[in-house]
Amino acid sequence: MKRIRTISVAAIVAAAALPFAPALALLAAPAPAPAPTAPGVSEDARLTAFLDAEFAQWVKRNPQLATRLGSKDGGDQWNDIGDAVATEQLAWRQASVARMKAQFDRARLSPEAQVNFDIWALEADRAAMSEANRLYRPPFYSRLYSAHSQLPDFLVNTHNVADATDLTNYIARLRGIPAVLDVAIARTKASAAAGIHAPKFQIETIISGSESLTNGAPFGAGPDAALWADVKSKTEALVTAGKLPRADADARLAEARAAILDLKPAYDRVIAWARSELPTAPSGKVGAITLPGGAAYYANELKLNTTTDLTADQIHSIGRKEVARIEAEQDALAQSAGFKDRSAFYQDRATRFPPRPYDDAARADYLKTANEFVAHTRTLLPKLFGTLPAYGIEVVREPAFSELAGGAAHASAPSPDGKRPARTFVHLVGMTPDPAALYTLMCHESVPGHNTQGDIQVRQKGGPKFRSVTGYVAFGEGWGLYAERVCKELGAFPDVAADFMRLDAELFRAARLVTDTGIHALGWTEDEATAYMINTGRQPPERSRSEVRRYITLPGQATGYKIGMLKIMAERQKAEAALGPKFDIKGFHDLLIASGSQPLSILERRVDDWIAARK
Repeated sequence: MKRIRTISVAAIVAAAALPFAPALALLAAPAPAPAPTAPGVSEDARLTAFLDAEFAQWVKRNPQLATRLGSKDGGDQWNDIGDAVATEQLAWRQASVARMKAQFDRARLSPEAQVNFDIWALEADRAAMSEANRLYRPPFYSRLYSAHSQLPDFLVNTHNVADATDLTNYIARLRGIPAVLDVAIARTKASAAAGIHAPKFQIETIISGSESLTNGAPFGAGPDAALWADVKSKTEALVTAGKLPRADADARLAEARAAILDLKPAYDRVIAWARSELPTAPSGKVGAITLPGGAAYYANELKLNTTTDLTADQIHSIGRKEVARIEAEQDALAQSAGFKDRSAFYQDRATRFPPRPYDDAARADYLKTANEFVAHTRTLLPKLFGTLPAYGIEVVREPAFSELAGGAAHASAPSPDGKRPARTFVHLVGMTPDPAALYTLMCHESVPGHNTQGDIQVRQKGGPKFRSVTGYVAFGEGWGLYAERVCKELGAFPDVAADFMRLDAELFRAARLVTDTGIHALGWTEDEATAYMINTGRQPPERSRSEVRRYITLPGQATGYKIGMLKIMAERQKAEAALGPKFDIKGFHDLLIASGSQPLSILERRVDDWIAARK
C-alpha cells in the first residue's frame, strides 16, 4: 500500500489558498483594445454589462440552462452533447476571457468586481480541465448523471408547463430524446474503445432503468410510465386552469403519446448496447487507478471538486484524522446521555428503531415529518442570517425511474422567478433509516443548506447573472455540511439523538475522504470500500453499497464536502479571532452565500477583505 503523508487541518487552509491552476492558452484571435468608459458608468458596471452579454450568449448555446433559468428560448431543444460542440464551446469560453482581459484593467475594479472577473476566467480554466477528462466521462458512466435517466428527469422535474408553448416544447423534447441517446451511445462506445468501461453494476442499472421507462402505459398494460404520467398531469393542469381547451389538450396528448411510444426503439438500442457490455464489464477493483492515464484523470477531478491542490494522499490522511476526531466527540456526547460510548448509543438506536421495509405509511410519515421540520427550521433562520430564502421549499420523493435503495438525497434550486420551488428529493425504497437521521439530512439538503443557498443565489441582484448559476462542489457541499452544524446552533434539533446523528453524518463525510481516495488512488475494491463505509462510516449495508458505487462512477465529488466544510469552519474561526466582539455571524453567513458559489481560494480572499473592512 502506498505510504500516506500526514497533514494537519491547518494545511487544508494553506492548500486551499493556492491558485486553482495555471491559466491555459487561450484559443482566440487578438481581442480589441479596451473600450472607453462612458461618462457616469463605473468600471464595475461596465464589467457587469460585459459579463451579462457574454453569459446571454452562453445560455443560447445551452437550452437546458435556459429552461432552468425560466426562459422559453430553446425550450424545444436539448443540449448538444457531441464532441465537436464541446470543443467549440471550450474555444468560445477561452475567447470570451481573452476579450474580457483585453477590455478591462482588473486593477481598476472593486474587490467584488475582481471576484467576478476572476471567476469568469477561472471557469474557462475549469472547462479546459473538464474537457481533458471528457473521455473518462461517457454519458452513461455516472451513477447520478447517466443519460438514460437524466433526460426524463429533466422533463419531469425541471421543464415546467405553464402554458401551451411550454407543452409544445415538452413534446418536441420528447421527440428529441432518441437522437440524444444515440449520441450518448456513440460517445460511451468511444470511451470503451479507449479502455474506459462502465462498471458492471452501472450497466445493470442502465438496463433496469431503461426497461422501467418503457414499461406500462402507453407501451402496454399496467400503470402509466413516468413520462406519460407526467405529460398527462401537466396537460390536465392547463385544462383545469383554463389555459388550454379540452379538444386542444386531447390533440396534444395524442402527439405526446406518439412521441413516447417512439422512445421504445431508442431505449431498446440503449439496452442492446448495455447487454453487449455486460460480459466484459469490470467489477471488483474499478477505480480510476485501473484506467489508462487514471492517475492524472483523478488528480484533475480532485482539483475540480475541491478547488485546491490537495493530493489524494493528503486527502486520505485528512479523512482518517477527521474520523478519529468525530468518533471522540460521539463518545463524549453518548456518555453525556448516559451511555458507555458511541457503540452503546448506536446499539440502543438499532434496538429501538430496527430497519424495516418502506411501505406507503412510512413514506407518507417521512415526507410529512421532513416538510414540517424544514418549515420549522426556516422560522429560526433570522437568529443567524440576514439574507433569507424567499421562495417555496419542499421535500418530495425521487421519481420511480431513478429511485434506488440507499440512494443519496439531492436538492435542486428554484427557478429565478420562484414558479418552480426549491426541492429536496429523497429515496424511499429499501429499508427505513434511523428516524433521528432525518433532521440532519434536511439541514444539509434544505434549510439552511442547499435549498436555502440555491434560493438566495438565483435571486442575486446587481452582480453579473452568471454568478447565479455557477457552482463549486467544495463550496456548495461544504456549505451543506456546515449547515448541519448551524442547525445545532439554531436549536433546531429536537433531542440528543438528532445531535448524535449530526455527528454520524459528519463521520460519514469524513469516511468519504478515505473511501474515495482508497478506491481511486490506492486500489481498493468495491467490497473493501463498502466494508469500510459499513464499519467506520456507520452506514447501513445497502446505503454503503450505493454510496460506494456513486464514488466509483463520480471520482472526487465526494471529497468536496468535508474539504469545503473544514475550510468554511477555518475561515469562521479566523474571523472570530480577528474581530472579537465585532464579529457578526449574520454578516459572515451573508458574505458566504449572498453572492453565490465560489472557489475556496476566493472565499478566503473575501473573508480577509471582510475582516479588514470591519477592523
